[in-house]
Amino acid sequence: MTGPALVGTPLGPAGVHGDGPVDGARGTLVLGHGAGGGVASADLTAVTASASAAGWRVLRVEQPWRVAGKRIPPAPPRLDTAWTAVLDALRAGGSLSSPLVLGGRSAGARVACRTAAAQGADGVLALAFPLHPPGRPERSRAAELREAGVPLVVVQGETDAHGRPEEVAAALTGTATASVSAVPGDHSLLRAPEVVAAAALSWLQELLALRC
Repeated sequence: MTGPALVGTPLGPAGVHGDGPVDGARGTLVLGHGAGGGVASADLTAVTASASAAGWRVLRVEQPWRVAGKRIPPAPPRLDTAWTAVLDALRAGGSLSSPLVLGGRSAGARVACRTAAAQGADGVLALAFPLHPPGRPERSRAAELREAGVPLVVVQGETDAHGRPEEVAAALTGTATASVSAVPGDHSLLRAPEVVAAAALSWLQELLALRC
């Protein structure tokens, strides 16, 4: 993992870790982290390694609260503000080649879904999307998934207490450009990161094929 390069946002500096080719990339994959960890989580690391080896430029964004050493993230709108500022700066610097895929794990996946349409993304890669708090299915975040407005894949642990794959699939019923990939493990996606990476790379390849 290289970097990070610091990027200014209204919430303080964010960190951007870059992997994969700078020139001639097949596309750009921008990934955000979850609320309980940073960009070095097992699933993000595995996806980064696989995608960058396949020719994608992968940019992992460390939110300002993590860069500042804080333990508790700010409210979702502030996460979106910082994320958007980073993407705007990367775009202005010519770092976002097409196709552009936004994604991340858990809270980072939510940010990607909420901002994909406004950022002109070509797809969203959601790892361990927290469909609802554990034991509280009535507090569904399905609207965030459905309103992404671009091709979407959710890579979800088979025993995820925040929403099992079948729950996510049901929430996406009628969304033609969305799919769910079930993988071993729970919300942490620690059990088989290589399977997570394989599912993500397969979808990225499908996305490229659709654009040909």
